[in-house]
Amino acid sequence: MSQPIERTPVEAYLRNRGITFLHGTGSLRFHPRCYYRPDEHSPTETWPAMIAAVTDLVGNLTGAHRTWLDPGGFTEATLGKAPIDTPRRAMGDLLSHAVRFGVAGEVMAAGEGIETMLSLRCVLPTMPMVAALSAAHLSAILFPDTLRRFYIARDDDPAGDGAMATLIDRAQEAGIETIVISPRLGDFNEDLRLLGIDALRAASRVQIAAQDVARFMELAA
Repeated sequence: MSQPIERTPVEAYLRNRGITFLHGTGSLRFHPRCYYRPDEHSPTETWPAMIAAVTDLVGNLTGAHRTWLDPGGFTEATLGKAPIDTPRRAMGDLLSHAVRFGVAGEVMAAGEGIETMLSLRCVLPTMPMVAALSAAHLSAILFPDTLRRFYIARDDDPAGDGAMATLIDRAQEAGIETIVISPRLGDFNEDLRLLGIDALRAASRVQIAAQDVARFMELAA
């Protein structure tokens, strides 16, 4: 029932959040009238929504994440999300799985939010990335067998720090090199929106391995 995001409110929502690089976002779709119920006693409402496919390591669909959007457009107060109590909800089997952008090989980056990872992907456009949708789910994501260097895109809050610590321990046990990338503000979408893409690129460049600057970043320079 959903459709590709090109020329839809999803594309407008992402662009309003500063995300202009949308290559490889086939895991995202647009639903014009996605059901929403505030609670079990309330009537069903319909809102436009961004639908994200949650998949396992081999691409099997395990769940879906919904971000309901404001038909009235973008404001700084809502950042384009619908004016409802819980504009984000996930369903299905989420633990250890993620929303994926690109196919992971020996290098991959992982973080919490869809917008967070798409913001980082604006300056690292060919690096495979995954959004685990929460700090708890981030700490439990599965590593591809091919993975050799793992970037953790942390959110600057206590939950993000906890997920980072767990992931570092798990990756080290698996023999995977781990590098943490930190935002200057609360998350990478805040950096992109408030500081700009040049500042995000400069801050990311000094945090990633030198060989990955040439491999993943120069296309965006």
